[in-house]
Amino acid sequence: MLPVNKNGNIGIRLTIFTVGLFVMSFGIVLLIEAKVGATPWDALHVGLYQIFGLTVGTWTIIAGFFILMLGSLYIKEWPQAGAYLNMLLVGLFVDFFLWLPFIETPPSLSGQWLMFLSGLILHAYGMSFYISGRLGAGPRDHFMLALVRKKGWKVSSIRRGIEVIVMGLAWLIGGPVSIGTFVFSILIGTIVGISLPQCERLSDIIINNRLNRKEEV
Repeated sequence: MLPVNKNGNIGIRLTIFTVGLFVMSFGIVLLIEAKVGATPWDALHVGLYQIFGLTVGTWTIIAGFFILMLGSLYIKEWPQAGAYLNMLLVGLFVDFFLWLPFIETPPSLSGQWLMFLSGLILHAYGMSFYISGRLGAGPRDHFMLALVRKKGWKVSSIRRGIEVIVMGLAWLIGGPVSIGTFVFSILIGTIVGISLPQCERLSDIIINNRLNRKEEV
């Protein structure tokens, strides 16, 4: 990996961060609209929307804010600004994509699974790209890292436990928990393991090239 000045060129890192969240949000909506099972968290957001109204994106923001506060109180440390920005932008982007009339559930089962797999890949690469901007973890990752710091448990164990609990809550309130939810939970770690190093290399190249051009000027 190329060396990169993490404190330099906030503009390009913010662009990388925002583009990554935009792509990830598109993936989230494809997973929801495929109707074969959303992610555990998004199944919870959809379930809350079906019961209480508002919008799916609004519940994404509300749940994110609650998780951020819970993690911050637990470790007595405020999260980075990127965590708040993550929460707000994902909620807005999700509602934007859900509002678009041409994103519809395919009529055939094969089409639904194709949409699901496309959403899974976009979700993983979008998440990896926003992380590579190095502006802070999102609300769920902030909470997970808080538990790691306090309890010393393995990241994989904590993440798996959180996902199972959220999936159970989503199922209880009638969220779209189905076979796709389990497929997502099984595959997302593997795909991110491939996409994150790729996105980090790409972001480091973009940031370093930008910094080099500024130094030449």
